[in-house]
Amino acid sequence: MFTKLTKCFKKITQNISNRGRLTEKNIKNTLREIRITLLEADVSLIVIKKFIKKIKKRYLGKEINNSLTPGQEFIKIVKHELIRIIGKKNYSIKFLPKKLSIFLIIGLQGAGKTTSIGKLSQLFKDKFKKKILVTSIDVYRPAAIKQLEIIASKIKIDVFKSNNLEKPIDIAKRAVEYAKIKKYDLLIIDTAGRLHINQKLMQEIQNIHYYINPIETIFVVDSMIGQDSINIIKKFQEFIFITSVFLTKLDSNARCGIALSIKYLTKIPIKFLGTGEKINDIKMFNPKKIASRILGMESILSEIKSIEKKIDKNYINKLNKQIKDYHSFDLNDFLKQIYQIKKMGNIQFLLNKLPINDNIKNNILFQMNDSTILKTESIINSMTIKERNYPNIINISRKKRIALGSGTTIQDINKLLKQFKSIKKIMKKIKNIGFIKLFNRIKNMIL
Repeated sequence: MFTKLTKCFKKITQNISNRGRLTEKNIKNTLREIRITLLEADVSLIVIKKFIKKIKKRYLGKEINNSLTPGQEFIKIVKHELIRIIGKKNYSIKFLPKKLSIFLIIGLQGAGKTTSIGKLSQLFKDKFKKKILVTSIDVYRPAAIKQLEIIASKIKIDVFKSNNLEKPIDIAKRAVEYAKIKKYDLLIIDTAGRLHINQKLMQEIQNIHYYINPIETIFVVDSMIGQDSINIIKKFQEFIFITSVFLTKLDSNARCGIALSIKYLTKIPIKFLGTGEKINDIKMFNPKKIASRILGMESILSEIKSIEKKIDKNYINKLNKQIKDYHSFDLNDFLKQIYQIKKMGNIQFLLNKLPINDNIKNNILFQMNDSTILKTESIINSMTIKERNYPNIINISRKKRIALGSGTTIQDINKLLKQFKSIKKIMKKIKNIGFIKLFNRIKNMIL
C-alpha cells in the first residue's frame, strides 16, 4: 500500500533534509518534485494545487528556529498539510447505544461490497464485541446471496435468509424487524451493485435508505478506478446521504492517489481500507498514520520508544548540562556516549530513516560494534587524565605513546580525534535542545 508514493517521498525528504539552508529556489524545486510525485500517484490536480499552495504559504518567509535542520521543519509542514488534505479528523464508527445499528453497504458492481461486509463483520465482532446479523438484498446478481452466506459461515455470524424472488425493500423491512426482535447490536445490509446512471436502481436504493434510516451508509470504492470514483460518489450523493467510504484493493494499486483526494473533493471521510484478500485484511483509516506511512516514517516511532526505554536518564540529564557549555564535553563523555548508544540497540536503523544530515548518520559514534568499542575504549584508557579532558594537547609524541599503550596505530587515534571533533560540533548544535527534548521533537514530527 502506497509503495511507489512512499518511495518517491522518501527520496524527496532525504534530499531536502541534507540541506543546512533552504532557499526559495530549492524549495521551489522540491515542490515541483512533490507535484510530479502526486500526479504520478493519480492524485486530483485540484488537490495537488491546494496542497502545494498551502505548503508554500506556510514555509516561505517562516523563520526556522526549533529543528536540527530547516529541512526537518519543511518535512513537518508537508506532513501536516498531507493530514489536512486526507482528512484531519480521525472519524469514529457510529453505533447506537442499546439499540439496533443499521449499516447499509452500497457501491458499483465488482467493487468488493460482499467481501468488505465479511471484513467489517470480523472487525466489529473482534474489536467492538458486537452481535451481528447480515443480509443480502441483491436479488439481481446470481449467487450474491449464497456468497454472503458462505462468508458469514466462515466468520461465524448470523445471516437473515433472503431469496431472488423477493423485492429488495421487503427483505430489508423483514431483516430490520427480525434483528430488533432478536436483539442484535448490528445489522449490515448488502445491496446490489448499481451504476449512478440507472435511474430505476438509484430510486430503489433511495427508497430503501429512506425506510431503514441507517446510521452508517458506507460507499465501497475500488481504488483501481482512480479519479472517476469521485464523480461516481458525487452522483450517488444526489440520491442518498453517504456517511463514509471503504476503499478496497489498495494492495493491488501501487498509486493509491484516490485516498488523498476523496475526503477533500467529496467531504466524505474514508473510514476503512481493504489491504488484501483475506478476511482480516482491513484497517481503520487513520490520517496521521497514513501520512506517516507515505512519508516513510511509520516504523520510526516504535524504534524511538524502544530506544527511550534504554536510555540512562540520570546520565543524559548530566550530559545535557555539559552540552549547554559544549567546551566541557571531553573524551570521557565521548566514551560514556558510546556505551549509551550501544545500550540503545539498533540506532543506525533509526538514523537511516530520520530526515537528518548525513554527517550525523555517518559519524563513528553511531557505527560502533563490539570490536570498535573495545579499540576506542583501549585508546581513551591509554591517555592521561589531562589528555582526556583536553584532547587538543595530543601531539605526535603523545599519539605514539597512546598507540603503543593501546595496541593501535596513530591512524586509529587520528580517526578517533577527528570523530570526537565532529561529535563536539553536533553537541554545539543541540546544546539548547537536550537529548530528551530532541527525541520528543522527532516524535512530534512523526505524530
